[in-house]
Amino acid sequence: MATDERLEEAVQGLQQLGLKEYEARCFVGLSRLPSGTAKKLSEITEVPRTRVYDAIRILESKGLVEIHHSSPQQFRAVPLEEAMDMLRGQYESRVNRVQRALEDLDAAEEADASPIQEVWSISGSEAIEHRTAEIVGEAEQEVLLIIGDESMLTGGLVAAMTDVDESTALVVGAVSERLREDICDAVDPTATFTDRLDWLRTDGSRSDIGHVLLVDRSKLLVSSLPPDAEEMHAVYSSGAGNGLVVLTRRLVSEEFVPPLDRGEH
Repeated sequence: MATDERLEEAVQGLQQLGLKEYEARCFVGLSRLPSGTAKKLSEITEVPRTRVYDAIRILESKGLVEIHHSSPQQFRAVPLEEAMDMLRGQYESRVNRVQRALEDLDAAEEADASPIQEVWSISGSEAIEHRTAEIVGEAEQEVLLIIGDESMLTGGLVAAMTDVDESTALVVGAVSERLREDICDAVDPTATFTDRLDWLRTDGSRSDIGHVLLVDRSKLLVSSLPPDAEEMHAVYSSGAGNGLVVLTRRLVSEEFVPPLDRGEH
């Protein structure tokens, strides 16, 4: 069962990297054999024999498979590390082409210069972590971060906090003393605090809020923790005059954050 699951995971991963299903199944099949004929490959991959030849021809053009022109023909996958380097290069090349194409597009409409009270939603832990790191990286004066659950202290968040410039104040709040200690072990914040954060826990133990991030008092991101295995969500807003940012700034900066000169660690 475990082998079948790993096989399907490999096939799906190769499809995400640009291979068609039969191509992915043939490559995975060959990676499990020293070499094989179309008949053997069809038997272990359940790819129709006539389609095996089509898939192999495409895989050969991508540099992923070698063909021995015997009778019958023998096929073998290139070494795994070599194949992954090729797939990685092809994938990055496609991403770069898409980026260049998007950058070259003319704007359909001119951006509205008037200020708008915008609130954007973000879904998925990976997208939220990426956006968090991006906002923290834009900080010039102050990063205020309140972490509502231990699971939010990820490697990506630690890396983002570590990269904060020394001239930028990094103030971090934690819902527990243990979490505060973990934060201080990982980074060197200007100040930390744990008091007055009971409002984060709705049932006395678990927080519905993943983290609250306020950068330069003008950029705000708030994430919510899924109750079970549901997708994580967050909202992002910016602008010193944005109503949501102003409200959060007053609640968090003035009521819950200790003065920076306290130097608590």
